[in-house]
Amino acid sequence: MAQLLLFNKPFNVLTQFRKADNVTTLKDYISIPDVYPAGRLDKDSEGLLLLTDSGYLQHLISDPKHKLVKTYWVQVENIPDEPALHAIRSGIVLKDGKTKPAQVKLIAPPSVWSRQPPIRERKAIPTQWLEIKITEGKNRQVRRMTAAIGHPTLRLIRYAIGDWTVENLQPGQWQAVDAASMIKSGHDLETKNDRRRSNRAEPTLSGRRRIHRRQAHAKPTSGSPGRRRKPD
Repeated sequence: MAQLLLFNKPFNVLTQFRKADNVTTLKDYISIPDVYPAGRLDKDSEGLLLLTDSGYLQHLISDPKHKLVKTYWVQVENIPDEPALHAIRSGIVLKDGKTKPAQVKLIAPPSVWSRQPPIRERKAIPTQWLEIKITEGKNRQVRRMTAAIGHPTLRLIRYAIGDWTVENLQPGQWQAVDAASMIKSGHDLETKNDRRRSNRAEPTLSGRRRIHRRQAHAKPTSGSPGRRRKPD
C-alpha cells in the first residue's frame, strides 16, 4: 500500500532530503525511508507538504491536469481593493504566462502558529490576510500574483491540498493518512479521460455521413484515372 504523509513544513526549511550546509531540510524532521515530496513549497513558505513513496500518487497530486485545489493563507502589505482581487480572479500575466483564474477573498487573521522569525511589519502600513485557491503551480506563483497587484506577500501558509489540511499539525509535525481514496479518484479520472479520447477518435454517425459525402464529391487527383488524352 502506498504511503502518504502530511507534513507541516516550518519556515526556512528546504523541501528536499539531501543535506545542505547550514540549512534545515526534510531530513531533520522525517526519517521514513523512500518518501519524496509531491510538489514543492518554497523555503520561505510554510504549511502543508505531501510526501509519498508512490510515483503514481506523486503524479496525481502534482500534475495540474488533475486540478487538485491548493489553498493558501497569505498575509500581504496593505488592503487589496476589489479591482485588485478581480485581477487575481481573472488571471494575471506573469513572465512565464498568464495564470489561470483563481479564487480569492479577504479573511480575518487565521488562528495559526507564530512564525520564527516573525515578519517585519511597518506601523504606518496595515496588513491583510487573503485566502487564495489555485489549481496550478508556477514557480513562486502566489507571491508573484500578489506583487503584480501591488501587495507584496509578507507571509505565506499553504493550508490545504485538496481535502488534506494542516489542521492539528504544528510546524515540524507530520502524520500518515490513507491514500486509497486519492488513488481511486485518480483511476476514475483516467478511465473517464480514456473514454473521452475514445469517443473523439471514433466518428459519429453524422460524422461518417459527412466523410462519405466528401469522398463522393471529391474531384479526381492528377494521379487518378480520368479521360484519356487524345494523341496529338
